[in-house]
Amino acid sequence: MKQPTDPYHAHIYFDADSHPVAQGLHQDLAEMLAQGRLADLLLVGKMHDRGIGPHPKPQFEVQFRAAALPSLLPLLQGCGLTVLLHPLTDDDLADHTTLAQWIGEPLVLDLSVLDPPGHNQGLARFGQLQFGQAPRN
Repeated sequence: MKQPTDPYHAHIYFDADSHPVAQGLHQDLAEMLAQGRLADLLLVGKMHDRGIGPHPKPQFEVQFRAAALPSLLPLLQGCGLTVLLHPLTDDDLADHTTLAQWIGEPLVLDLSVLDPPGHNQGLARFGQLQFGQAPRN
């Protein structure tokens, strides 16, 4: 059962044609975070101009608690971009596959780079821009 404080990620994918839409959504989310308009939104990550980790396309990551889902889902569903939405558990593979929800056309991820079960390093950096930075609350 989902708890309001459970950690979540959304990966918002874009390409050259959809970059302006992604940039607008990124800016809107960053403003929501900066203005504190959504308390359970914790991080709006950098827009990556290439695939990174298991993600085959340019994307940016949003980190939030489950309590933010009712506010974030309409934004993500209405943006017209492909979005991977998943919880952050101790099983990175399950997070990106069986526990994941796709909005738009699913992508094939590089599952070979994911952490083994019980060693999800994403948990350690939840709410952090980069490894070693303090969480933003």
